[in-house]
Amino acid sequence: MEDLLRKIPGVVQTEVGYTGGSSAFRNPTYHDVSSGKTGHAEAVRVVFDPTRLTYETLLEQGFFRMHDPTTLNRQGNDVGTQYRSAIFYLSDAQKRAAEQVKARVDASKKWPRPVVTQIVPAGAFTPAEDYHQDYLVKNPGGYTCHYMRD
Repeated sequence: MEDLLRKIPGVVQTEVGYTGGSSAFRNPTYHDVSSGKTGHAEAVRVVFDPTRLTYETLLEQGFFRMHDPTTLNRQGNDVGTQYRSAIFYLSDAQKRAAEQVKARVDASKKWPRPVVTQIVPAGAFTPAEDYHQDYLVKNPGGYTCHYMRD
């Protein structure tokens, strides 16, 4: 998702990492998270310029179009809770906006099944290892199950 997100006008910075897991696993590694035992999700931290891109637009025209928000604990060939569809919010305003956008996307019936995206408070974020950052830039033609859908 990082490659698609960075191309959205108004996105200033992206960083892949892990969040949403047990605090017993401080600074988890890919090996830890991929075990499914930490509760963390693979995530992308997005910094954006709110004068050029609203949070709602980022979610509705970006996040909800670049993955299947109706599959529980799965994205493409990747299966497990670490691949769940989730929005990790930083404020009550972001939570409300995410809930409103999720409801609109679900009501639009663009997806044949109900949207199951979790909306949860952001916890500690651990940046992923260097080889995960800018993955498709470093590995042109590498595996991705993400693309912009109509």
